Amino acid sequence: MEKKIVGRREKISLLDLDLYDLDAKVDTGADSNALHCDDINLDEEGYVSFVLLDEVHESYHGKRIRMPLYKVKKVKSSNGEVQLRPSIKVRAAFYGKKYITVISLTNRKDMKYPMLIGRRFLNKRFLVDVSEEYLSQKQEI
Repeated sequence: MEKKIVGRREKISLLDLDLYDLDAKVDTGADSNALHCDDINLDEEGYVSFVLLDEVHESYHGKRIRMPLYKVKKVKSSNGEVQLRPSIKVRAAFYGKKYITVISLTNRKDMKYPMLIGRRFLNKRFLVDVSEEYLSQKQEI
């Protein structure tokens, strides 16, 4: 299978969360995908709830979402701090195709991009050209 080339920033839609054309940083240093959200709560029934509300990111709609918890894992953040992060499985639209992917939920309010696309999602599908941006958008036109 031929790998598609993506830039250092791309648009992704998370269909199960009603988030469309979300700006994402392609991060080969990150193992998994991460999504900015607030007020993250786990319940005894195996669900996680969170709020998608942020004035900076216009795609965010302020809804509280409740989804089945995929798993909780230890993640080392960019500052070296180890955190326990819940993750969910969602349908994502990217580069003209739909994928099922795992996304960890975290507060990224101080970060420029509300989402990171990590190595697991990119692996065996995409190559990253760091000199480019939004190549998936240019291909769809």
